[in-house]
Amino acid sequence: MSEEKTPQTMPTEPVAAGPVSADPADATDPTDPAVTTFPEPDRLLLHMPVDIRNMSLMVLAGLAILFVLHWAKAVFIPVMVGVLFSYALSPVVNWLELKRVPRWLSSAVLLLAILGTIGSTAWSLRDNAAQLVESLPVAAQKFRNATKVRTGQSDSTLDTVQKAASQIEQATQDGAKPGNTRGAMRVVVERASFNVKDYLWTGTIGLVTLIGQAVAVIFLTYFLLLSGDSFRRKLLKLAGPSLSKKKVTLQALHEITGQIQRYLQVQLLTSALVGALTWLALLSLGLENAAVWGIVAFVLNFVPYVGSLITAAATALVGFLQFGTLNMALVVGGASLFIHTIVGNLITPWLTSRASRLSPVAVFVGLLAWGWLWGVWGLLLGIPIMMMVKSVCDRVDDLKPLGEFLGS
Repeated sequence: MSEEKTPQTMPTEPVAAGPVSADPADATDPTDPAVTTFPEPDRLLLHMPVDIRNMSLMVLAGLAILFVLHWAKAVFIPVMVGVLFSYALSPVVNWLELKRVPRWLSSAVLLLAILGTIGSTAWSLRDNAAQLVESLPVAAQKFRNATKVRTGQSDSTLDTVQKAASQIEQATQDGAKPGNTRGAMRVVVERASFNVKDYLWTGTIGLVTLIGQAVAVIFLTYFLLLSGDSFRRKLLKLAGPSLSKKKVTLQALHEITGQIQRYLQVQLLTSALVGALTWLALLSLGLENAAVWGIVAFVLNFVPYVGSLITAAATALVGFLQFGTLNMALVVGGASLFIHTIVGNLITPWLTSRASRLSPVAVFVGLLAWGWLWGVWGLLLGIPIMMMVKSVCDRVDDLKPLGEFLGS
Protein backbone atom coordinates (compact mmCIF):
# COMPACT_ATOMS: atom_id res chain seq x y z
CA MET A 1 0.00 0.00 0.00
CA SER A 2 1.24 3.34 -0.91
CA GLU A 3 1.17 5.85 1.83
CA GLU A 4 -0.62 9.07 0.87
CA LYS A 5 1.24 12.22 1.76
CA THR A 6 -0.70 15.30 2.69
CA PRO A 7 0.76 18.59 1.54
CA GLN A 8 2.17 20.64 4.35
CA THR A 9 1.39 24.36 4.41
CA MET A 10 3.85 26.83 5.73
CA PRO A 11 2.56 29.01 8.54
CA THR A 12 1.74 32.51 7.42
CA GLU A 13 3.62 35.31 9.08
CA PRO A 14 2.11 38.72 9.77
CA VAL A 15 3.12 41.41 7.37
CA ALA A 16 3.86 44.83 8.81
CA ALA A 17 1.77 47.63 7.45
CA GLY A 18 3.56 50.36 5.58
CA PRO A 19 5.08 51.14 2.21
CA VAL A 20 6.99 48.36 0.51
CA SER A 21 10.63 49.17 -0.10
CA ALA A 22 12.34 48.04 -3.26
CA ASP A 23 15.66 47.65 -1.52
CA PRO A 24 15.97 44.28 0.33
CA ALA A 25 18.28 45.90 2.84
CA ASP A 26 15.53 48.29 3.95
CA ALA A 27 13.03 45.52 4.58
CA THR A 28 12.25 44.89 8.24
CA ASP A 29 11.62 41.53 9.72
CA PRO A 30 8.14 41.43 11.27
CA THR A 31 9.23 38.69 13.64
CA ASP A 32 11.77 41.02 15.15
CA PRO A 33 10.64 41.81 18.73
CA ALA A 34 11.84 45.37 18.26
CA VAL A 35 9.16 45.93 15.63
CA THR A 36 5.71 46.52 17.10
CA THR A 37 2.56 46.92 15.04
CA PHE A 38 -0.53 48.70 16.41
CA PRO A 39 -4.04 48.12 15.08
CA GLU A 40 -5.69 51.09 13.38
CA PRO A 41 -8.19 52.74 15.77
CA ASP A 42 -11.83 52.64 14.81
CA ARG A 43 -13.40 55.89 13.64
CA LEU A 44 -16.23 57.35 15.68
CA LEU A 45 -19.18 58.30 13.54
CA LEU A 46 -22.24 60.25 14.66
CA HIS A 47 -25.43 58.87 13.19
CA MET A 48 -27.92 61.74 13.10
CA PRO A 49 -31.17 61.51 11.19
CA VAL A 50 -30.93 64.41 8.75
CA ASP A 51 -33.65 64.90 6.19
CA ILE A 52 -32.40 67.23 3.49
CA ARG A 53 -35.90 67.93 2.26
CA ASN A 54 -37.17 68.96 5.70
CA MET A 55 -34.11 71.12 6.32
CA SER A 56 -34.59 72.88 2.99
CA LEU A 57 -38.21 73.56 3.82
CA MET A 58 -37.22 74.92 7.24
CA VAL A 59 -34.64 77.25 5.70
CA LEU A 60 -37.14 78.53 3.14
CA ALA A 61 -39.78 79.00 5.84
CA GLY A 62 -37.30 80.94 8.00
CA LEU A 63 -36.36 83.24 5.13
CA ALA A 64 -40.04 83.80 4.35
CA ILE A 65 -40.74 84.69 7.99
CA LEU A 66 -37.87 87.20 8.03
CA PHE A 67 -39.12 88.80 4.83
CA VAL A 68 -42.67 89.12 6.17
CA LEU A 69 -41.47 90.55 9.49
CA HIS A 70 -39.38 93.17 7.70
CA TRP A 71 -42.00 93.98 5.07
CA ALA A 72 -44.96 94.26 7.47
CA LYS A 73 -43.13 95.86 10.40
CA ALA A 74 -45.66 98.70 10.46
CA VAL A 75 -48.24 96.10 11.54
CA PHE A 76 -46.15 93.78 13.69
CA ILE A 77 -44.54 96.49 15.84
CA PRO A 78 -47.83 97.91 17.26
CA VAL A 79 -49.14 94.38 17.75
CA MET A 80 -46.07 93.28 19.71
CA VAL A 81 -46.06 96.46 21.80
CA GLY A 82 -49.73 95.91 22.64
CA VAL A 83 -49.15 92.26 23.54
CA LEU A 84 -46.24 93.13 25.84
CA PHE A 85 -48.23 95.90 27.52
CA SER A 86 -51.15 93.52 28.08
CA TYR A 87 -48.85 90.93 29.67
CA ALA A 88 -47.32 93.54 31.96
CA LEU A 89 -50.62 95.13 33.02
CA SER A 90 -52.86 92.07 33.25
CA PRO A 91 -51.89 91.23 36.89
CA VAL A 92 -53.16 94.65 38.01
CA VAL A 93 -56.42 94.22 36.09
CA ASN A 94 -56.88 90.70 37.48
CA TRP A 95 -56.35 91.98 41.03
CA LEU A 96 -58.91 94.76 40.52
CA GLU A 97 -61.34 92.21 39.10
CA LEU A 98 -61.05 90.20 42.32
CA LYS A 99 -61.99 93.41 44.16
CA ARG A 100 -65.33 93.51 42.27
CA VAL A 101 -64.16 96.17 39.80
CA PRO A 102 -65.44 95.53 36.24
CA ARG A 103 -62.73 94.54 33.84
CA TRP A 104 -63.61 97.17 31.26
CA LEU A 105 -63.50 99.93 33.87
CA SER A 106 -60.21 98.84 35.46
CA SER A 107 -58.52 98.50 32.04
CA ALA A 108 -59.68 101.93 30.92
CA VAL A 109 -58.70 103.64 34.19
CA LEU A 110 -55.28 101.98 34.21
CA LEU A 111 -54.48 102.99 30.63
CA LEU A 112 -55.73 106.54 31.18
CA ALA A 113 -53.59 106.83 34.32
CA ILE A 114 -50.49 105.65 32.46
CA LEU A 115 -51.13 108.01 29.54
CA GLY A 116 -51.77 110.91 31.90
CA THR A 117 -48.53 110.25 33.77
CA ILE A 118 -46.51 110.06 30.56
CA GLY A 119 -48.13 113.20 29.16
CA SER A 120 -47.68 115.27 32.32
CA THR A 121 -44.04 114.18 32.67
CA ALA A 122 -43.28 115.05 29.05
CA TRP A 123 -45.00 118.42 29.39
CA SER A 124 -43.14 119.33 32.57
CA LEU A 125 -39.75 118.37 31.08
CA ARG A 126 -40.29 119.79 27.59
CA ASP A 127 -38.07 122.85 28.17
CA ASN A 128 -35.28 120.81 29.69
CA ALA A 129 -35.41 118.33 26.82
CA ALA A 130 -35.29 121.12 24.21
CA GLN A 131 -32.36 122.73 25.99
CA LEU A 132 -30.57 119.40 26.13
CA VAL A 133 -31.02 118.73 22.41
CA GLU A 134 -29.76 122.21 21.53
CA SER A 135 -26.66 121.80 23.70
CA LEU A 136 -25.47 118.52 22.17
CA PRO A 137 -23.78 120.04 19.05
CA VAL A 138 -22.01 122.63 21.20
CA ALA A 139 -20.80 119.88 23.52
CA ALA A 140 -19.46 117.88 20.60
CA GLN A 141 -17.52 120.90 19.29
CA LYS A 142 -16.05 121.65 22.71
CA PHE A 143 -15.03 118.02 23.17
CA ARG A 144 -13.30 118.06 19.81
CA ASN A 145 -11.37 121.24 20.63
CA ALA A 146 -10.36 119.87 24.04
CA THR A 147 -8.99 116.66 22.56
CA LYS A 148 -6.98 118.69 20.02
CA VAL A 149 -5.48 120.86 22.77
CA ARG A 150 -4.65 117.86 24.98
CA THR A 151 -2.94 115.95 22.18
CA GLY A 152 -1.03 119.07 21.10
CA GLN A 153 -2.10 118.81 17.47
CA SER A 154 -2.93 121.98 15.61
CA ASP A 155 -4.88 120.19 12.90
CA SER A 156 -6.30 116.72 13.00
CA THR A 157 -6.13 114.24 10.14
CA LEU A 158 -9.72 115.01 9.24
CA ASP A 159 -8.96 118.73 9.02
CA THR A 160 -5.96 118.03 6.76
CA VAL A 161 -8.10 115.90 4.45
CA GLN A 162 -10.77 118.60 4.35
CA LYS A 163 -8.21 121.28 3.45
CA ALA A 164 -6.79 119.10 0.67
CA ALA A 165 -10.27 118.50 -0.69
CA SER A 166 -10.99 122.24 -0.63
CA GLN A 167 -7.78 122.98 -2.54
CA ILE A 168 -8.61 120.35 -5.16
CA GLU A 169 -12.11 121.74 -5.54
CA GLN A 170 -10.72 125.28 -5.91
CA ALA A 171 -8.24 124.10 -8.54
CA THR A 172 -10.96 122.39 -10.56
CA GLN A 173 -13.16 125.50 -10.36
CA ASP A 174 -10.28 127.70 -11.56
CA GLY A 175 -9.61 125.34 -14.44
CA ALA A 176 -13.27 125.28 -15.40
CA LYS A 177 -13.64 129.06 -15.76
CA PRO A 178 -14.99 130.33 -19.11
CA GLY A 179 -11.68 132.03 -19.94
CA ASN A 180 -9.72 128.78 -19.69
CA THR A 181 -12.01 126.68 -21.89
CA ARG A 182 -12.47 127.15 -25.62
CA GLY A 183 -15.62 126.06 -27.34
CA ALA A 184 -16.96 124.27 -24.27
CA MET A 185 -20.49 124.70 -23.03
CA ARG A 186 -20.76 125.73 -19.42
CA VAL A 187 -23.32 123.81 -17.39
CA VAL A 188 -24.62 125.33 -14.19
CA VAL A 189 -26.51 123.09 -11.77
CA GLU A 190 -28.96 125.01 -9.65
CA ARG A 191 -30.10 123.57 -6.36
CA ALA A 192 -33.79 123.16 -5.79
CA SER A 193 -35.22 125.89 -3.66
CA PHE A 194 -36.35 125.02 -0.18
CA ASN A 195 -40.08 124.50 -0.14
CA VAL A 196 -41.66 124.93 3.26
CA LYS A 197 -44.84 123.18 2.17
CA ASP A 198 -42.96 119.99 1.25
CA TYR A 199 -41.14 119.98 4.58
CA LEU A 200 -44.32 120.55 6.56
CA TRP A 201 -46.13 117.90 4.54
CA THR A 202 -43.43 115.29 5.17
CA GLY A 203 -43.26 116.10 8.88
CA THR A 204 -47.04 116.03 9.17
CA ILE A 205 -47.25 112.62 7.51
CA GLY A 206 -44.63 111.23 9.90
CA LEU A 207 -46.41 112.73 12.92
CA VAL A 208 -49.79 111.40 11.80
CA THR A 209 -48.28 107.93 11.29
CA LEU A 210 -46.76 107.98 14.77
CA ILE A 211 -50.03 109.11 16.36
CA GLY A 212 -51.94 106.44 14.44
CA GLN A 213 -49.60 103.70 15.66
CA ALA A 214 -49.85 104.97 19.24
CA VAL A 215 -53.65 104.91 19.06
CA ALA A 216 -53.54 101.38 17.62
CA VAL A 217 -51.31 100.24 20.49
CA ILE A 218 -53.66 101.77 23.08
CA PHE A 219 -56.79 100.16 21.66
CA LEU A 220 -55.07 96.81 21.14
CA THR A 221 -53.82 96.81 24.73
CA TYR A 222 -57.28 97.69 25.99
CA PHE A 223 -58.97 94.91 24.02
CA LEU A 224 -56.38 92.35 25.12
CA LEU A 225 -56.85 93.36 28.76
CA LEU A 226 -60.62 93.24 28.31
CA SER A 227 -60.55 89.76 26.76
CA GLY A 228 -58.84 88.24 29.80
CA ASP A 229 -58.64 84.44 29.52
CA SER A 230 -60.74 84.11 26.37
CA PHE A 231 -57.78 83.14 24.17
CA ARG A 232 -56.65 80.64 26.77
CA ARG A 233 -60.08 79.02 26.79
CA LYS A 234 -60.05 78.82 23.00
CA LEU A 235 -56.71 77.06 23.08
CA LEU A 236 -58.13 74.57 25.56
CA LYS A 237 -60.94 73.79 23.16
CA LEU A 238 -58.44 73.19 20.38
CA ALA A 239 -56.31 70.90 22.60
CA GLY A 240 -58.74 68.00 22.19
CA PRO A 241 -61.65 66.34 23.98
CA SER A 242 -59.54 64.37 26.48
CA LEU A 243 -59.24 65.78 29.98
CA SER A 244 -55.52 64.93 30.25
CA LYS A 245 -54.61 66.97 27.16
CA LYS A 246 -56.62 69.92 28.41
CA LYS A 247 -54.94 69.69 31.82
CA VAL A 248 -51.46 69.62 30.29
CA THR A 249 -52.29 72.49 27.93
CA LEU A 250 -53.73 74.59 30.77
CA GLN A 251 -50.66 73.99 32.93
CA ALA A 252 -48.32 74.91 30.08
CA LEU A 253 -50.26 78.10 29.33
CA HIS A 254 -50.18 79.11 33.00
CA GLU A 255 -46.42 78.55 33.16
CA ILE A 256 -45.77 80.44 29.93
CA THR A 257 -47.93 83.39 30.99
CA GLY A 258 -46.40 83.54 34.45
CA GLN A 259 -42.84 83.38 33.16
CA ILE A 260 -43.40 86.13 30.60
CA GLN A 261 -45.13 88.32 33.17
CA ARG A 262 -42.33 87.86 35.69
CA TYR A 263 -39.74 88.73 33.07
CA LEU A 264 -41.55 91.91 32.02
CA GLN A 265 -42.16 92.95 35.62
CA VAL A 266 -38.49 92.45 36.46
CA GLN A 267 -37.47 94.52 33.44
CA LEU A 268 -39.86 97.32 34.41
CA LEU A 269 -38.67 97.25 38.01
CA THR A 270 -34.96 97.26 37.17
CA SER A 271 -35.41 99.96 34.53
CA ALA A 272 -37.29 102.15 37.00
CA LEU A 273 -34.52 101.55 39.55
CA VAL A 274 -31.84 102.47 37.02
CA GLY A 275 -33.72 105.64 36.07
CA ALA A 276 -34.20 106.73 39.69
CA LEU A 277 -30.58 106.02 40.67
CA THR A 278 -29.28 107.81 37.58
CA TRP A 279 -31.39 110.85 38.35
CA LEU A 280 -30.21 110.98 41.97
CA ALA A 281 -26.54 110.41 41.06
CA LEU A 282 -26.48 113.08 38.35
CA LEU A 283 -28.41 115.47 40.57
CA SER A 284 -25.85 115.02 43.35
CA LEU A 285 -23.04 115.70 40.85
CA GLY A 286 -24.73 118.96 39.86
CA LEU A 287 -25.60 117.99 36.28
CA GLU A 288 -28.39 119.99 34.69
CA ASN A 289 -31.51 118.24 33.36
CA ALA A 290 -30.85 115.22 35.57
CA ALA A 291 -34.52 114.19 35.44
CA VAL A 292 -34.40 113.97 31.64
CA TRP A 293 -31.35 111.73 31.83
CA GLY A 294 -33.14 109.56 34.36
CA ILE A 295 -35.95 108.98 31.86
CA VAL A 296 -33.42 108.30 29.09
CA ALA A 297 -31.68 105.74 31.32
CA PHE A 298 -35.06 104.12 32.10
CA VAL A 299 -35.89 103.67 28.41
CA LEU A 300 -32.43 102.58 27.26
CA ASN A 301 -32.13 100.02 30.04
CA PHE A 302 -34.48 97.81 28.01
CA VAL A 303 -31.69 97.50 25.41
CA PRO A 304 -28.98 95.19 26.82
CA TYR A 305 -25.34 96.23 26.48
CA VAL A 306 -25.97 99.02 23.96
CA GLY A 307 -28.34 101.10 26.10
CA SER A 308 -25.93 101.53 29.01
CA LEU A 309 -23.10 102.56 26.69
CA ILE A 310 -25.26 105.15 24.91
CA THR A 311 -26.41 106.62 28.22
CA ALA A 312 -22.87 106.78 29.61
CA ALA A 313 -21.46 108.42 26.47
CA ALA A 314 -24.27 110.99 26.23
CA THR A 315 -24.10 111.97 29.90
CA ALA A 316 -20.31 112.27 29.70
CA LEU A 317 -20.64 114.57 26.69
CA VAL A 318 -23.18 116.79 28.43
CA GLY A 319 -21.10 116.77 31.61
CA PHE A 320 -18.11 118.01 29.64
CA LEU A 321 -20.24 120.79 28.13
CA GLN A 322 -21.37 121.95 31.57
CA PHE A 323 -18.20 121.54 33.65
CA GLY A 324 -15.61 122.05 30.89
CA THR A 325 -13.18 119.34 32.04
CA LEU A 326 -12.62 115.82 30.77
CA ASN A 327 -12.17 114.50 34.29
CA MET A 328 -15.65 115.63 35.32
CA ALA A 329 -17.08 114.20 32.11
CA LEU A 330 -15.52 110.83 32.94
CA VAL A 331 -16.98 111.00 36.45
CA VAL A 332 -20.50 111.66 35.13
CA GLY A 333 -20.31 108.94 32.46
CA GLY A 334 -18.69 106.51 34.89
CA ALA A 335 -21.46 107.01 37.43
CA SER A 336 -24.12 106.19 34.86
CA LEU A 337 -22.21 103.13 33.65
CA PHE A 338 -21.60 101.96 37.23
CA ILE A 339 -25.33 102.06 38.02
CA HIS A 340 -26.20 100.03 34.90
CA THR A 341 -23.49 97.49 35.72
CA ILE A 342 -24.53 96.97 39.35
CA VAL A 343 -28.23 96.64 38.55
CA GLY A 344 -27.67 94.46 35.50
CA ASN A 345 -25.16 92.06 37.07
CA LEU A 346 -26.46 91.79 40.64
CA ILE A 347 -30.12 92.74 40.98
CA THR A 348 -31.49 91.49 37.66
CA PRO A 349 -30.04 87.93 37.94
CA TRP A 350 -31.28 87.74 41.52
CA LEU A 351 -34.84 88.66 40.54
CA THR A 352 -34.89 86.57 37.37
CA SER A 353 -35.12 82.80 37.71
CA ARG A 354 -32.49 80.70 36.00
CA ALA A 355 -35.10 79.08 33.75
CA SER A 356 -35.95 82.43 32.17
CA ARG A 357 -32.41 83.61 31.49
CA LEU A 358 -31.16 83.97 27.95
CA SER A 359 -27.71 83.12 26.71
CA PRO A 360 -25.45 86.20 26.27
CA VAL A 361 -24.59 85.02 22.77
CA ALA A 362 -28.29 84.63 21.91
CA VAL A 363 -28.99 88.11 23.34
CA PHE A 364 -26.24 89.75 21.29
CA VAL A 365 -27.18 87.95 18.06
CA GLY A 366 -30.84 88.71 18.76
CA LEU A 367 -30.08 92.42 19.12
CA LEU A 368 -28.29 92.41 15.78
CA ALA A 369 -31.11 90.54 14.05
CA TRP A 370 -34.03 92.51 15.50
CA GLY A 371 -32.19 95.79 15.08
CA TRP A 372 -31.75 94.98 11.41
CA LEU A 373 -35.40 93.98 11.05
CA TRP A 374 -37.14 96.81 12.93
CA GLY A 375 -34.48 99.41 13.73
CA VAL A 376 -34.82 101.11 17.12
CA TRP A 377 -38.05 99.27 17.86
CA GLY A 378 -36.25 96.01 17.22
CA LEU A 379 -33.66 96.88 19.87
CA LEU A 380 -36.44 97.58 22.38
CA LEU A 381 -38.70 94.63 21.52
CA GLY A 382 -36.18 91.98 20.44
CA ILE A 383 -35.25 90.62 23.86
CA PRO A 384 -38.86 90.40 25.20
CA ILE A 385 -39.88 88.61 21.99
CA MET A 386 -37.00 86.15 22.37
CA MET A 387 -38.03 85.61 25.99
CA MET A 388 -41.56 84.77 24.86
CA VAL A 389 -40.22 82.39 22.23
CA LYS A 390 -38.00 80.67 24.80
CA SER A 391 -40.92 80.28 27.23
CA VAL A 392 -43.04 78.61 24.56
CA CYS A 393 -40.17 76.38 23.39
CA ASP A 394 -39.47 75.17 26.94
CA ARG A 395 -43.06 73.89 27.21
CA VAL A 396 -43.43 72.28 23.76
CA ASP A 397 -41.66 68.95 23.25
CA ASP A 398 -40.80 69.47 19.59
CA LEU A 399 -39.35 72.94 20.28
CA LYS A 400 -37.29 72.12 23.38
CA PRO A 401 -33.97 72.05 21.43
CA LEU A 402 -34.52 75.67 20.39
CA GLY A 403 -35.34 76.67 23.97
CA GLU A 404 -32.19 74.94 25.20
CA PHE A 405 -30.16 76.78 22.57
CA LEU A 406 -31.54 80.17 23.66
CA GLY A 407 -31.10 79.52 27.37
CA SER A 408 -28.03 80.17 29.46
